[in-house]
Amino acid sequence: MTTTDTISLFLEDEAATIRLGEDLALALKAGDCLVLSGDLGAGKSSLSRAILRAMADDDGLEVPSPTFTLVQSYDLRIPVSHFDLYRLGDASELTELGFDEALENGICLVEWPEMADSELPAERIALTLVHEGSGRRATIEAAGQQAQRIRRVFAIRDFLDGAGYPDAKRRFLTGDASLRAYEAIYPDAAPRKILMDWRPHPEGPPVYDGKPYPKVAHLAQNAYPFVAIADALRERGFAAPEIYKVDYEQGILLIEDLGTKGVLDDAGRPIAERYRQSVACLAHLHSMQFPQDIPVSAAHTHHIPDFDRTAMKMEVQLVFDWHIAWKRGSAPSDAERKDYLAIWDALIDELAAAEKNVLLRDFHSPNIIWRPWESGVKRIGLIDFQDAMIGPTAYDLASIVQDARVTIEPELFRQLMNDYLTLRHAQGRFDEAGFMKAWAIMSAQRNCKLAGLWVRLLQRDGKPGYLKHMPRTLAYLNVALEHETLAPLRDWCARAGIGQSES
Repeated sequence: MTTTDTISLFLEDEAATIRLGEDLALALKAGDCLVLSGDLGAGKSSLSRAILRAMADDDGLEVPSPTFTLVQSYDLRIPVSHFDLYRLGDASELTELGFDEALENGICLVEWPEMADSELPAERIALTLVHEGSGRRATIEAAGQQAQRIRRVFAIRDFLDGAGYPDAKRRFLTGDASLRAYEAIYPDAAPRKILMDWRPHPEGPPVYDGKPYPKVAHLAQNAYPFVAIADALRERGFAAPEIYKVDYEQGILLIEDLGTKGVLDDAGRPIAERYRQSVACLAHLHSMQFPQDIPVSAAHTHHIPDFDRTAMKMEVQLVFDWHIAWKRGSAPSDAERKDYLAIWDALIDELAAAEKNVLLRDFHSPNIIWRPWESGVKRIGLIDFQDAMIGPTAYDLASIVQDARVTIEPELFRQLMNDYLTLRHAQGRFDEAGFMKAWAIMSAQRNCKLAGLWVRLLQRDGKPGYLKHMPRTLAYLNVALEHETLAPLRDWCARAGIGQSES
């Protein structure tokens, strides 16, 4: 039996009620039923209005009372249905109002829930408002994940209070395929800031040598790497976010907002000038040496991990473990695995003499911000670099010129490659042939990983949207396989049926 968590808050005025609504809007997920109880005038409608306006990111959103219609629906980031059951004739009428369908697809806000208590889900968030002095007392009862989410948004509110922004407006900004989420923070009379919500999570089951996948693949497990890399980049003249405040234990960071423009046009196509500037930024980055150990605080130094053999092989096994069975309808054999991993051992050996430096790991369109008011490398805003490693610099070039989430046409690809190579030659001694061999290996490594990752996101995580990237990923892989060094992998992929266009 799940234990119910009770939270009690005093709301001193209407502004405090609105802040509570904004916080709850960030905590609610599809499938949540929030029931609001209280006497007439206790503030149920005010709270509902605040939640809806925050979900819509529109402070002027019209929120008519559903007293007579009984339900009002809103097509927002998450669909929301606002029910007022005061005039409900019988609890069974809730089904006729489409409650079950609304809850399955979105969030239900329910005022006067006592009119249909028997028909409402047992797993609900119950919020009661009562008058107290010149303000209101809000009591929230929830359990399990719902209670954890509510506690989390309140912890972030306390963090903002400690940062000097107790009254800041909060809005959902984005979430990614990882465990992080982001909010836009609007302090009064101050520029917008970004809050990174990076809550601690269990490590997960061991997958190799007694270690979970994130540790084998050297994925950042806390905020120290992000702060360390951000500081190191800014010290060298790059546009990485300034860190205003961080709570390492809770995983909450308040950081600089670098801007809102990206490197794609409104139709999601690459803007050549911005990609060329991004490649120029990368060439400049690769001309500098980064320390592998970066002090973050008096008590903590971040050691940038090596992109080692174990990590590379763990990632390329994704195509073997997920893609092949999805493609062929049958699992690959042990002999195929042995041959595949032997090929990769030989390819990784070829990287021994490759140029190595810091690599940002995911240098592509979702993580690049266009800053036209700046000049030079500062025109390119860098984010999402907490998983940075020391490894072949060619990896990051493969990441941008073969952007996983947008098609880079051959003409632009050739332009970007030529830009980078020209800039590197201009910096001094540069082994182009050795770099291009490393580029082909790193491109193949990255695209083998992604070809498996898209299937894993579909089959394990229930996220089919990423599968649209598969044809592009396989086309990119085919480009890498053209290099003579990758002939053994090219032949293996042909036998396994990998590298052909799939939908």
